[in-house]
Amino acid sequence: MDGPVVKVLSSAADIHAAVGQELGHSDWLTIDQHRIDQFASATDDHQWIHVDPERAEDGPFGTTIAHGYLTLALLPHLVGQIYTIDGARMRVNYGLNKVRFPSPVKVGARVRARSELIEATDVEGGVQVVVRSTIEVEGGERPACVAEHVGRVYF
Repeated sequence: MDGPVVKVLSSAADIHAAVGQELGHSDWLTIDQHRIDQFASATDDHQWIHVDPERAEDGPFGTTIAHGYLTLALLPHLVGQIYTIDGARMRVNYGLNKVRFPSPVKVGARVRARSELIEATDVEGGVQVVVRSTIEVEGGERPACVAEHVGRVYF
């Protein structure tokens, strides 16, 4: 399989020109129990469907699953493999418009992100971008997460 090719945007004009384009996809990342347990510790969310493999065997998924918010929290890492904006003096997260978790990520699954730039709006000193990222599960019929994340890029 082909690995990701990082798309480079170098100006506000490049950003505007990329609206409506798929930016690419990340590498696959395996979600192991250690990562799930670390996220549970960081967030104090120790629900058994995430952290108790023995009990989860008899649960609705047959194994432990990643927290939905863990899947979402992987966006900076995964999207960083998809595109970059050179020449920006600062980039900040501005929020999320919409987030959905259509299917679980079972322990041991591999995920990757696919991103599309859906909106760019000039703001004072920069551009506000809205990127729709879909976190796919290898071999899965439905994505694990679809999120519209909003960022501001200042030049």
